[in-house]
Amino acid sequence: MTSIFYSSLSKDLSSILEDADDYNVVIQVGEDQDMREFKAHSVILRARSPYFKSALSGQWITKKDDMILFNKPNITPTVFELILKYIYTGEIDLTNLLCGDILGLLTASDELLLEELVEYLQEHIIEEHKYRVQQNLILVLNEFTRYERIRNYCLEYFCENSHLFIYTKNFLSLEKDALYSLLERNDLQIKEIDTWDCLIKWGIEQIPGLNSDDISDISQLNDENINSLKDILDQFIPLIRFVEISNNDFLNKIQPYKKIIPNNIYEEFENFHREGILPKIMILPPRIGKFGSKIIKPKLMNIIVNWINRKDHYNINDPHYKFELIYRGSQDGIDNKSFKSKCNGRIASLVLVKVQDSDKIFGGYSSIGFNSLGDDYSTVYGYGLRKYNAVGNFIFSFENEDDDQNMKISRVINNSDAILDHFDSGFNFGQGSLCMIEQNLHVNNISRSYEDNISTDIVYIIEEIESFIVLLKE
Repeated sequence: MTSIFYSSLSKDLSSILEDADDYNVVIQVGEDQDMREFKAHSVILRARSPYFKSALSGQWITKKDDMILFNKPNITPTVFELILKYIYTGEIDLTNLLCGDILGLLTASDELLLEELVEYLQEHIIEEHKYRVQQNLILVLNEFTRYERIRNYCLEYFCENSHLFIYTKNFLSLEKDALYSLLERNDLQIKEIDTWDCLIKWGIEQIPGLNSDDISDISQLNDENINSLKDILDQFIPLIRFVEISNNDFLNKIQPYKKIIPNNIYEEFENFHREGILPKIMILPPRIGKFGSKIIKPKLMNIIVNWINRKDHYNINDPHYKFELIYRGSQDGIDNKSFKSKCNGRIASLVLVKVQDSDKIFGGYSSIGFNSLGDDYSTVYGYGLRKYNAVGNFIFSFENEDDDQNMKISRVINNSDAILDHFDSGFNFGQGSLCMIEQNLHVNNISRSYEDNISTDIVYIIEEIESFIVLLKE
């Protein structure tokens, strides 16, 4: 049996750091009045930090009287003291530390290749400093785009609150990488023509000597400015959903900027807007707006939209939808009563289910909802069982939250049994084709009311479940 005494080890190493008389490294951090020297041991620095393992190699170090001298002017003493404590003891104390210092600590930890600390700090910033991050969103996006968790949080917050940021002067200071990350998302919640207007303003701001406030249309730009604008926006133009823009806006706001749009892109969408000819080039899916699922990623929602439209791929003439979350099991309770209380009414609805001990995702779409629809559209049987006739219903599965290759769909083939409503189930597609009974999910399709593409004998335990009402976009 192995006994572990990390507490004592951490305490002893802390005393070595504080009272060392055998140190062999002096590290000078900070600049000018905010400069300080720290004493350390090369063997510990090398063992704990890949950066120091490389930096303290013989070919890089400077020595004086057998002492290794090292300078890090880009790290403040406050931050480095915390890092050194972490390196020696594995402890980090962020109590009363300002958000700016924590962001500096994140940057320094990343530079010193302290991956464990980088991951912890990202989570801490998101959980404890959300408000400060939101208030300085553009700055954080520009400076911390390389940190995946912080970037994703900032992008999601921006998209949910697009109207608060995209029309501001701060938006015009976005760095290229941050702007690209925003425009490629499907959940940006502003009109596409407004996205275009803001992109043009952003591009003009990048041209030295020009101010977007002084430029009302392209006629105020000379040929050199137009060529510059074309080069600046070249990588962003393919991210604009031109099919989401009305004919009038295309004529009045896109056509004047024809010179900055690649010919093949412009001609395709001009033919679409003038003559209704479908573009042959790849079209990005429509932005679906806010879609707050914790179960699947937005790109899978676009697949579901195609299925609702009974298409295998996006078509510009298809209806566009928005999805409003009305129920989440982890918040509202995973049981029949909770589901029924939140998800009643005759309205098109979607349910998503994440099951335990698997990455698999199940779901179903009902054009008439799940329960409490009333007697006029139902057949009433014994024991309070109601069967509802519905057209267009389907059930489906994904292998995981992000897999758009291995999905399966089963459409309803017996419309009269499309949806059942009974006291012993939260929802029930086709007598067990996809059925929630308290915390269990059944996918057996014994009734053969749906195509037999996803049926299984396994009874899954529901880990998370969400339901959305499906509305046509205005």
